[in-house]
Amino acid sequence: MKPPTTRTKGYRRLIPSVTALVEFEAVARHGSFTLAADELGVTQAAVSRQVKLLEETLGTRLFNRLHRSIELTEEGEALYLVVAESMQKIAGVFDRLASGPVQQELVLAATSAFSHFRLLPRLASLKDTQPNLQLRLTTQMFTADLRPKEIDVAVRFGNGRWGDGTATLLFDEEVFPVCSPKWVELRGTSESLQDIANAALIESDSTSEGWMGWEEWFHALDLRPVRLNFALRCSLYTDAIEAARYGQGIALGWGRLVHDLIETGELVRLPVASLKVSDSYYVVVPHGRTITPEIDGLIDWLRQDSIES
Repeated sequence: MKPPTTRTKGYRRLIPSVTALVEFEAVARHGSFTLAADELGVTQAAVSRQVKLLEETLGTRLFNRLHRSIELTEEGEALYLVVAESMQKIAGVFDRLASGPVQQELVLAATSAFSHFRLLPRLASLKDTQPNLQLRLTTQMFTADLRPKEIDVAVRFGNGRWGDGTATLLFDEEVFPVCSPKWVELRGTSESLQDIANAALIESDSTSEGWMGWEEWFHALDLRPVRLNFALRCSLYTDAIEAARYGQGIALGWGRLVHDLIETGELVRLPVASLKVSDSYYVVVPHGRTITPEIDGLIDWLRQDSIES
């Protein structure tokens, strides 16, 4: 015997307006009624009405309306996480049914240095394990907010505690001086920290949490040089390493990034000192993103790659 229908509620009674949920999700993702309206192709007033309807239905505020911005309330944040995940699942099924057995694209975010030195040289092995995976790389200068971006997986350097995603440890890191073989041939191997401090140094700007420069590196090793001799300053770490390869001076080598260049002999690790840093590399999946078999495979590949090198 079926239970009495008066004891159950259908989705239409529990969720009176799917449109309101769609527009709420857009507002929460953009942090703006105007941007949400532009994306959805409706007026800002229409979006405001739908969100107001949702708040009246739930009997709670979903946004704090500030002077020039809005922010999710605790209740709004809870609803957003559920709605965003559900919409991702629905969109994934629609995409799969509409496109058929074609390549699945995943968006992987990382710094330009991580992409250049670790991801690109190893992509062939990823194709071997996931031949139907279509990868799109997006590079970031800083640790960015994942919520408004169409990012499936991100690689970050830091302490692993971020509020916009679930982090899984990839590997730790150590930092040491590197230069070209030609540099060593012409000037010999530096034998002390002071020798390194007196040499022509190549510096790059800090672009990530915990990313240190030469001064911080020396201080962490209890050496405080009066003055450092910077032969070249670069905004990008990739440029600093390329300059070291071409014999312009000594750069700080982040071990996981310059591993392949040392293995091939394009860079030389100077055996003076090495600093084990407290932060590490993590793979982060944004909150609300469904972990599909493709994402699982990508994470497994990133972790296997870290074990092998």
